[in-house]
Amino acid sequence: MKMQEFKYKSPRVSNGDLRTPILFFEYKAKEGPMPGETEARTLFRAWAKIDQVWMRDLELAKSNGTLSDVTITIRDPQSEYIPNNKHFLEIDALEYRGKRYNIKKVQPNMQDRRFIDIIAGLSQ
Repeated sequence: MKMQEFKYKSPRVSNGDLRTPILFFEYKAKEGPMPGETEARTLFRAWAKIDQVWMRDLELAKSNGTLSDVTITIRDPQSEYIPNNKHFLEIDALEYRGKRYNIKKVQPNMQDRRFIDIIAGLSQ
C-alpha cells in the first residue's frame, strides 16, 4: 500500500483578500411621532472580502428572493465585536455606496478559524 503524498493547500482566504472596508452599525427608533429609524452608532469597522450570490446558487436565490445577498468574510474580532442579526452593515465600495445590508447569519469559517462569514441581505 502506497502512502498518499502530502500536498499543501493554501487557505481559501488570506489577509491579502480583505481589501474592502465595511462598517457595522445599529439603528434606533426616531424621536417623536413619525415612524422610522435612524442610525444610532457605529459598532465596528473592518476589512472584508465580499462575495455575491454564486452562479450555482442563483436559482435557489431567485426562489428565496435573495438576489441581493452578499457573503462577507472578516477576520474574527473575538470579543471586541460580536455581530448579530440586529446589526446592519455598509460596504465602503463604489458599487455598494448608499446600500445598507441587514445581517442574516453569522458563522465561523470552517476552512480557517481566524475568519468569520457573515451573510447579509439588502435592507429596504
